[in-house]
Amino acid sequence: QKHVGYWAGMLEANIAIVYGPVLDPKAGYGVGVVSVDNESQLKQIIADDPASELNQYEYYPMRAVFKKQ
Repeated sequence: QKHVGYWAGMLEANIAIVYGPVLDPKAGYGVGVVSVDNESQLKQIIADDPASELNQYEYYPMRAVFKKQ
């Protein structure tokens, strides 16, 4: 539950754009899209996640396109 609460805080802080479990019947994992300034910020977010010792993380940069508001 701490992991879920942590990511809810990231969403509230507008760091996480979207996150959640993937409904893949072959495996259990989640996906998150975050907005960070640099890789070291992302590494710190991962390190601070209460589930960081249990989960494995992979991350890749994305060239995002945003809708103008």
